[in-house]
Amino acid sequence: MLDFEPARIERDTMGEVHIPASALWGAQTQRAVENFAISGQRFGRRFIAALGQVKYACARANLDLGRLDPRLWAAIAQACDEVSAGDLDAHFPIDVFQTGSGTSTNMNANEVIANRAIQLLGGEVGSKSPVHPNDHVNMSQSSNDVIPTVIHVAATLALRDDLLPALAHLHARLLSKAVAFDAIVKTGRTHLQDATPIRLGQVFGGYAAQIEQAMSRARRAMEALRALPLGGTAVGTGINCPAGFAARAIAHLNTALGTDFVEAHNHVEANAARDAFVEASGALKTIAVSLHKVANDIRWLASGPRNGLGELRLPAVQPGSSIMPGKVNPVIPEAVIMACAQVIGYDAAITLGGLGGYFELNLMMPLIAHNILNAIALLANAAQVFADRCIAGLEADADRCNETVERNLALATALAPTLGYDRAAEIAKEAQSTGKTVREIAEAWNVLPAETLTALLDPHRMTEAEGE
Repeated sequence: MLDFEPARIERDTMGEVHIPASALWGAQTQRAVENFAISGQRFGRRFIAALGQVKYACARANLDLGRLDPRLWAAIAQACDEVSAGDLDAHFPIDVFQTGSGTSTNMNANEVIANRAIQLLGGEVGSKSPVHPNDHVNMSQSSNDVIPTVIHVAATLALRDDLLPALAHLHARLLSKAVAFDAIVKTGRTHLQDATPIRLGQVFGGYAAQIEQAMSRARRAMEALRALPLGGTAVGTGINCPAGFAARAIAHLNTALGTDFVEAHNHVEANAARDAFVEASGALKTIAVSLHKVANDIRWLASGPRNGLGELRLPAVQPGSSIMPGKVNPVIPEAVIMACAQVIGYDAAITLGGLGGYFELNLMMPLIAHNILNAIALLANAAQVFADRCIAGLEADADRCNETVERNLALATALAPTLGYDRAAEIAKEAQSTGKTVREIAEAWNVLPAETLTALLDPHRMTEAEGE
């Protein structure tokens, strides 16, 4: 809360309230500030911007329908633009953990927009004249359809403008490494044990494919959020909302934002359930799992540098130890892994939030908003940092890869079609017990002509399907 002095006195239906004199919020916001001193966390820029955008679209729809005076519309529209631009962020002081419908935040917006419009019209802040927060700014709306609509808008824009570009950037970085590393053959691993060879380029191609699928999941999350609850008002029946209001408001949103939102098919469902956010969060969780897999694999492949796998060399971005000189740790993959863990935690909270629908209203909307927007931001930032601070400078140790491939007992797999499974297994076991390579044992036992053995034990050949 801003430290304003002196205070002004306003009244609402519950009595007098003391409000910082320079604050643009009103009595209901002030009560919420005093009631919900819980986390110190406020809604972020994405949410407040979307709140301003939705209020603007609603005001414009009311103007179109002849319900809002053009003079008041002009002032309200400017105030909404200032909210969207971030000029009035200091006047949104309410804690995320508040009333489950988000009514306090909706009224916060109504009061700030009304008071700013009053200022623009030369009136007195707090007078509710000539612009009233409920009668004018909240016209044709309810917190119960505005707040979920705002979450839909904010999450969609965050997915489109933040997460998808970051994933595309990471995808491009991984693809470039897939090309650069394609000639390098390394040991494959299954069950944490040596398996048949694979090209390092194929490994990174697999990582790139995971991120490509992550992009598809992000798009599906946007599709899940496409239908807006706006127009349902209190319980989905549309009371106090004129015909055509929602369609007009949504059309104005789409024009302003370049989106393709549609009105919900059934407003009772759209007001009462937050299943779309649970679905979108599930996609984000899956993206986090994919990103975790890539980061963790790279961390392990770069382990060492002398006593680990050592097939990759990570860029040294900072010292790794306060006590061990020269130690460099995989700090970027570790940071990405932690971000992914947090997103999975957010998904658990959003799932519980989805369970917070009771009869005609969900009562965990602020929680859902806070968590889904944080999840998108974390994934976007983690993907960007991972691409630029790790993948871009990643190098392969071709000699180390060649060394591990030659000592790989799974090379005996290539002999099985010719010698049979049991004979190939005997060669592998002898190599294991003697410390020699499969090639050395096969040559010593003279199981095949030299040229045939060389062809069969060519590691690069083992990375391609027959006939390629």
